[in-house]
Amino acid sequence: MKKICFLFALLFLISPLFSLSKKFKYNDFSLTAFYKSELQPGDALFVRLVFECKNKKLIKSLGSTDKEKGNLALYRLLEQDTVAEKASTKSQFYEIERKATKKLIKSVLLTGAPLSTFAKAGDYVTKISFSAFGNEDSVELPLKIVEKEFVSETIPLNESNTAIKTNLSKERSDQIKRLNAILDTKDFAAVYETKAFAPPTPALRRTSFFGDRRLFAYSNGKSSTSLHYGIDYGIPTGNEVRSCGRGKVLMAENRISTGWSVCVEHLPGLYSLYYHMSELKVEVGQMVDKGDLLGLSGATGLATGPHLHWEVRLNMEAISPDFMLEDFSFSSEK
Repeated sequence: MKKICFLFALLFLISPLFSLSKKFKYNDFSLTAFYKSELQPGDALFVRLVFECKNKKLIKSLGSTDKEKGNLALYRLLEQDTVAEKASTKSQFYEIERKATKKLIKSVLLTGAPLSTFAKAGDYVTKISFSAFGNEDSVELPLKIVEKEFVSETIPLNESNTAIKTNLSKERSDQIKRLNAILDTKDFAAVYETKAFAPPTPALRRTSFFGDRRLFAYSNGKSSTSLHYGIDYGIPTGNEVRSCGRGKVLMAENRISTGWSVCVEHLPGLYSLYYHMSELKVEVGQMVDKGDLLGLSGATGLATGPHLHWEVRLNMEAISPDFMLEDFSFSSEK
């Protein structure tokens, strides 16, 4: 497979989630796309592509042991009903599986793109244009965004938490920049976890939810608004916090806003975050498996009480952690 290019466009035309597969046959190969046909704001659009070529003559000309992956790029263009409002993101396919013999070349690719919590409900068309095995074509996949209600809450902050929230120091600014630099990195060799995530704690009590619209009421009478980027589990200090999936620890430090914190890389551009812990059990550079101990819960940083904040970021943007508890990569599909 000397060269494969993809152009992926998501056009705005106007919970259980449904998975679809669509197979497209060509003279020399077939392409099967797996994806979820219904999504909610704050979810992620993951697409799994399976290319299979059984043309022995073509396989021989390519070389059955060819390891070149080519330029596997996915582009997403978002156009709302009001064409004046546009946003664009770019995400790249990466290969997660390859089988190459004298009779078959099979390449499995995956990518994901985040959906904003402000995405409007409606019908979409996902378009994938590609060049493979000397053929150029495009395929379209139907997609629906369904409405989702988000919680609005007011959080009163005492004097110490107000000081943290309004901290403009260089130290805090540097901490934010370091984390953003990690989250903005895509290591296409970092394919560690392609199966459903596991919750970081067996606790069921949630004190805040993903996408909450928050108003922080400061002790000085002022206020600010923000979104809640993760899930807060109301657990006492000292509870075990475990990795939601296999990955590499890229941050393990005490931060002004989030206290003792850990960031784990799972896939190119896909990270999980764990905040406000009382103690860490891992170090930067360490590989962890799903379920490995990361630290103990606490109330460090900006916290109104003991809890675990669990967050998932894809291409810098926060996505619903609950979405990742499903088979997001369609690993059970063949």
